[in-house]
Parts: sequence; C-alpha cells; structure tokens
Amino acid sequence: MSIASLCRLISLANHPKQTKVFTFRFSSASTADKFLSVLEKKQSNVEKTLALVDAKLDPNCVCEVLKRCSSGLSQMGLRFFIWAGLQSNYRYSSFTYSKVCEFLKIKQNPCLVLDVIESYKVEKCLVNVKMFKVVLNLCKEARIANEALLVLKKMPEFNLRPDTTAYNLVIRLFCDKGDIDMAGKLMKEIGLIDLYPDMITYFVMIKGFCNAGRLEDACELFQAMKGQGFSPNAVAYSVLLECICKYGSTDKAMEFLGEMEKAGGSSSPSVITYTSVIKSFCEKGRTMEALRILDRMGARGCAPNRVTVITLIEGLFAEGNVEEAYRVVDKVAGHGVSDGDCYSALVVSLIRTNRRDEAEKVFRKMLECGAKPDGIASSIMIREICREGRVLDGFRIYDEIDRMQYVTSIDSDIYSILLVGLCQQSHSVEAARLARSMLKKKIRLKTPYADKIIEHLKNSGDKELVTQLSRIAR
Repeated sequence: MSIASLCRLISLANHPKQTKVFTFRFSSASTADKFLSVLEKKQSNVEKTLALVDAKLDPNCVCEVLKRCSSGLSQMGLRFFIWAGLQSNYRYSSFTYSKVCEFLKIKQNPCLVLDVIESYKVEKCLVNVKMFKVVLNLCKEARIANEALLVLKKMPEFNLRPDTTAYNLVIRLFCDKGDIDMAGKLMKEIGLIDLYPDMITYFVMIKGFCNAGRLEDACELFQAMKGQGFSPNAVAYSVLLECICKYGSTDKAMEFLGEMEKAGGSSSPSVITYTSVIKSFCEKGRTMEALRILDRMGARGCAPNRVTVITLIEGLFAEGNVEEAYRVVDKVAGHGVSDGDCYSALVVSLIRTNRRDEAEKVFRKMLECGAKPDGIASSIMIREICREGRVLDGFRIYDEIDRMQYVTSIDSDIYSILLVGLCQQSHSVEAARLARSMLKKKIRLKTPYADKIIEHLKNSGDKELVTQLSRIAR
C-alpha cells in the first residue's frame, strides 16, 4: 500500500470521531433549546409541559439550561432544576447543586427559593416531599439556613409532612451557622410531630454544642443518645472527647477515653483520638503524663502518627525535658512513624530552642544513616547555616539532600538565599550548579535576591545562564 493511500485511510478513520464529537455538542445544545423554548413562555404549571419535551436529560443539558436562565428567567430555571431532579432517569450530584447556586446566584438572592415555593401554591401545582428535599438540598449547598427553615415550615401548607431527614438538614444548617438554640428547638419539634431523632440528629447537635463550647450540653445529649439505644461510633466519641480536651479537665478526658476503650469495636479510640488527649495534656504543661498515654496506645496496638510525635516533642522541649524527647524519638522511630519524620521533628525543636549545633549534628547523622529529613527541617537547617555565613556548608547539605533525592519539599526561597550567598562569597562554580538545578526544577528566583544574583552571574561570563534565570525571576 502506498503512503498516499495509507494517509487517506487514516483520514477516513479519524473523520467519524470528529463528527461524533461535533454531533454530541450540537445535541446537548439543541436539547437545552427544547427545554428553554418551554421555559421562555413562562406558562403556569410549566412542569406538565416540560414532561412532554422529547429530550434526554444529562448534566451538560441541565447546566446549559441553568446558565441561559440566569438572565431574566431565574425562577423558571429553578423550577426546571427541581423538576429535572425528580425524573427517574436522572440524579443530581453535589456538583450540579453547586452550579445551580452559581448560575442563579441563590446565595445572593435567597428569596428566589421562597418565590418558587409560593408559585407552586398560587398555581396549585402537584407537589411532593421529594420536590421539597431537592429545594432543601439546594439551601444546604447555598448555606441559607433561614430560608431552609421557611421551606420546611411551608410543607404542611401542601399537606406534606417533613421527615427526620428533612429536619436533620435544617438542623445542620443552623448548627453550622452557630445558632445552636434554633437547632435545639427544631430537634424538640421532631418529637412533637410523632417523629424521632436518629443518630444523625444527635451527632449533628452534639457537634454543634461542641463547636459552640457548650460542653455540658454536649455531654448531656450524648448520654441521652445512649439512653435511646444508639451506640456512638468512634467519630461521635472523638468529637465529644476533643471538646472535653478543649473546654474540660484532663481528668474528665481520661475518664472518657477509658469509656471509649471499654466500649471497643467501632467506638475504639483511634490515633487521632489519643493524639487529641496527648495535645490537651501537653498544652496544660503535663507532658510527662502525656507519655503514659503513648504507652497506653502501644498496649492497645495503636501506633502513633507524625502529629503525635511532633506534639510530644514540642511539649517536652517547652518543659525543658530534652533528654526525654530523645528517648521518645528512639522509642517510636520506625514504629508507625518514619525515622526521618521523628528526627526531623527533633531537629526543628532543637533549632527553635537555640540548640543549633546539636540540631546540625542530628541532621548530619540522619543523612549518614539514610533517614529522609522533611522539608521543614531541611529548610530551617540550611537557613540557619546560611545566617551564620557558612553558605558553602549550606550548599553542601543541599547537594547531599539532592543526591539522595530528598530535596523536593525544601522551601523555594531557600534556593534564592543559598544562591545569593554563594554569589556574594564568590563561589561561582557552586552558584552555577545551583542555578542550573533551579532551572531544571523550574524554581523561580525570589524578587529581593534576583538583581544581585543576575549581576554576579553576568560577571562570571555565562550569558546563557543569566538569560534563562532572568526569565524565571519574580
């Protein structure tokens, strides 16, 4: 087969794909046009006419209709959105809810939601609970609690009864808003209409009380939840325990932690739970007692994480227990937390407490042993060495980290600090190496240093390097 024939075959093979894409886009637009032609007439009971449209609903079509309704057809656009959400062959995602809020500016014009509900009433439309849930979910996305409450109160006017799920949605909105009293009233109201709060109701309210700092109310409701036969999971326990740690006593926190351990199963404390208690003890200057919680974790087979270790090390340094911090690192390194993360936390605390020489020894030992220092430790260590005027030593540490491929997380400004220092101390070879490394990694020069660095490199005679660096200066 000739090359010309082969090219023709390839062209023919590709042509249907291009046509298919074009047809798809045209189809989405033409489908949206069909629905828009109905909406533009602003008919009463428009939903009945929409049901007769011979067109398939999909996310692209819905978004296109909403976008084109944003100017002058907002109410019709919202009614279309609610109607589309009821169709058996179509379901909304959270993304679609966010788009309708964006296109129709629901948060800026929350009355639009109530206007639509009122239009249903005036036109005597056939309305069901599912329609109201679409509207409530829209209120949730737009975070309009007051309008959500009014929508909930409108349901009986259509001979509809809100269920616990609908109440939970509005309760959550008021808790997020910080109006915990209104949320509490709604929870009590559930019982007055022969409904029952479920696990979600209790959890949302407990979390709301915790966020408001109302520890006593949160504990009381937690016990009431258990009294109703609900078994709290680890998330519910952890939310309340965090509140106890923040607003209560450490003794109360330990008592509650013991309750979680006793409950076991899905209520067992996680590493996050234990770390919250450890943090509480450390903040109150009782870090040595916090170490016993670390032992308690180990006895239950719960390994610490990076945050646990950092919390303990910072607490021990704050109280001057440096030797104990070393013992903690030796104890947990490689057991749930990497050697690099453990010793990096130690290096950072040593530097922050003016033990720079000791920090450098630990850092160099890490590199010798192949432990990967994290970005914070590496950046702080190099910065401190440069501050002492030992820029060449700083570059050598950088170079070693780079050879070990550990350099990706170093702060970008460290490169500029190193490079300007090397230039000022006339280490031209090292400066050129670092500059090329920056170009390779696409790291920009920081503005305060750019002019000095470029001027020095001009004097070195490497015009190409200067040109390339000038392009990445900012």
